[in-house]
Amino acid sequence: MEDFSKWRIGVIGFGEVGKTFARGWKDQVNSDHGMKVWDLKLSADFEDPKTHQAALLSAKEMGVIHAANCAQLVHGVNLIVSCVTASNTLAVAKEVSETIQPGQFFIDLNSASPGTKQACAALIDAKGAHYVEAGVMTSVPPYGIKVPMLLGGAKAQFLAGVIQSYGGDAKAVSEKLGVASAIKMCRSIMIKGLESLVIESYTTARHYGVEEAMLATLKETMPGIDWVEQGAYLFSRVVQHGKRRAEEMRESAVTVAETGATPFMAKAIAEKQDWVAQLASQGVFTNTHAQSPWQEYADALIAHLDQKAS
Repeated sequence: MEDFSKWRIGVIGFGEVGKTFARGWKDQVNSDHGMKVWDLKLSADFEDPKTHQAALLSAKEMGVIHAANCAQLVHGVNLIVSCVTASNTLAVAKEVSETIQPGQFFIDLNSASPGTKQACAALIDAKGAHYVEAGVMTSVPPYGIKVPMLLGGAKAQFLAGVIQSYGGDAKAVSEKLGVASAIKMCRSIMIKGLESLVIESYTTARHYGVEEAMLATLKETMPGIDWVEQGAYLFSRVVQHGKRRAEEMRESAVTVAETGATPFMAKAIAEKQDWVAQLASQGVFTNTHAQSPWQEYADALIAHLDQKAS
């Protein structure tokens, strides 16, 4: 049996997800080579010097090697892990395909439609490398490298074993590409849709002063959910990660459209997530934090809307 501790790994994307896997796997792979990472923020010509320096410091503190460019990251590794935003999924696969070699593995953790994943696979597989799609089935931070993932593709079963050897929770669901991402995207419509509904419903109820009565009816109808606690959590996730979630929902809309149906709901969810993300970037939620009760998020929204109306 192959010793996967001798594998060399390169992670593309040095955001929340990329950092999680780079940190979690770096001590489990080839110590002579190290864990390589690459992100535009790590490039010497990145437009924002402060962001560039912060990314360099983060890589240094983590003890990982930052590649100068995508080609340098791809060179000499066994496994390339793509952890970028949904809108960059295909662009990364295209760039990697320019230098990837036969026998190398490429796992795509990005939230993209089945059609997008199949287009990425065509680019990678054409070079004799092995493309595997992954559907990351919940938020990464609470789980770290143990986050549940569904894998798809001809080498999905094999790569699931590799990830499991690194302490991960990966399960192969199909040799057919698009199945894992379809499961992920359909789930996203429900989860991100619930987030958007909570923000709209709770904030409106707060405005009219009927939140206690509204929550009581929710509890009566669906007693298995702690609507107060979940409301706070769902608000916080959108405020913190709305931009990324909006991109994911646009891919969910593509997923629906690929069936021939019109993605009315998925598009609306993307707009709601994007709207909250824009307000967050403007400082509307400055006085809130990850553990704030939902009322503080709603009050921040109401204050902003009142100010805008006056």
